[in-house]
Amino acid sequence: MKKQVKPIKYGVIGLGWGQSHVKQAIACADAELVAVADMHQEKRDAVCHEHGIKGYASAEDMLAKENLDIVSIAVPNVYHHELSIMAMQAGCHVLCEKPMSTNLANAKKMLEAARNYNRKLAINFSFRFSPMSFALKSQVDAGVIGDVYFGRTVWRRRRGIPKFGGWFGQKALSGGGPLIDLGVHRIDLALWLMGHPNPVSVYGSTYDTIGQRMASEQKKDFDVEDLAAGIVKFDNGATLIVEASWAMNNNRNEHMITELYGTAGGVVQKNVGQGYDFTAEIYTEEQGNLYTKTLDKATQKVPSSVDEIVAAVLEDRQPMHSAEDGLRVQKILNGLYESASKGREVKFKSGGHT
Repeated sequence: MKKQVKPIKYGVIGLGWGQSHVKQAIACADAELVAVADMHQEKRDAVCHEHGIKGYASAEDMLAKENLDIVSIAVPNVYHHELSIMAMQAGCHVLCEKPMSTNLANAKKMLEAARNYNRKLAINFSFRFSPMSFALKSQVDAGVIGDVYFGRTVWRRRRGIPKFGGWFGQKALSGGGPLIDLGVHRIDLALWLMGHPNPVSVYGSTYDTIGQRMASEQKKDFDVEDLAAGIVKFDNGATLIVEASWAMNNNRNEHMITELYGTAGGVVQKNVGQGYDFTAEIYTEEQGNLYTKTLDKATQKVPSSVDEIVAAVLEDRQPMHSAEDGLRVQKILNGLYESASKGREVKFKSGGHT
C-alpha cells in the first residue's frame, strides 16, 4: 500500500543516457522531476528549459540543496559506486545505471550502503521492462518450460563501438568493453527468467583484434575487449553461454537473442531484423507432440524502471531490479574478465553471491 500522497521528488545525475531517466520520471504519475545535474552546461540548460526544473553543475550541489527522494545515477561506470553511496548518505533512494559498478568490491560497498542507510537501491536492467519480457517471465514462472538447465544469451554487433575513442573504450572509466556494456543486459535477462540461480564458476575469453586495429588506424584510445564469450555454471547444475561483441566479422549489425531450455520446453527471445523490436517463441512437448507457440502481442501493462523504484519506495518493498540482482550479474561479469586474463576457470566461494 502506498504511504505517500505527495509526488516523489526525483533527480537525475548525468544527462547522456540519463535523458531516458528524465523522460521516465516526467511520465511517472507518482513522481515529480525536480532537478538534474551535469557538468555540461548546454545539456543541462536544454533539459531545464524544456521541463522547467533546476539544474546543477555538480551532483554534490544538487544533493545538498534539494530535498530529493530518489536519484538516478547515469554517469560513466567508474563513478556509479561513489555517487550512489553519496546519494544514499544524503537520504535518497537510488536507481543506478547498469552495470552496478566496474568491479565486485565496489558493487558490494553499494549494497552495504543501501542496507546501512536503509535505502532502496535498484539497477537499470531495462530489457526486463517490456511487455514481451514480462509475458515470457510469467510463462517460465508458471512452469511451462520446466526446470531450465541450459541457455545462451547473446548480443553481437558487426561494427558498433559506442563513441569510439571516448570513455566506453577506456577500462579505467568503463571497467571493460561489450561484456560489461551489452552482455550485462542479456545476462540479467537470462538470470531473471531462470529465477536467479547462483553462479559457482565461469570460464571466459576476450579479444580485441578489430578494436585495436581501428584504434591504431584512427589514433583513438581503446584498451578494452571488442568481443567476449564465456560459460557460466550455476549451483543448480544449469549452464549459460554468454557472447557479447562491439565488432565482429558477421553479417548483422545488431543480433540479440536469449534462449533457455528446460525439462518441459524452451523459450527464445530475439530481435527482429537488425533493430530493437523483438519476437518470442515457446517450444513444448505435450502428450508426445512437439509444439511451437509464438507470442504475437503482449498486452500486459508494464512499468518503466523509474515507475518500479518509485512504487517500491511508496510501498516500502524491494524493487524488482534489486541491488542483489545487480551484484549477482557483477560477479559473473568480473569472473569472466578474471578468467580471460588468467586463462583458466574461475570458481566462486560458496555461501551465495554476497
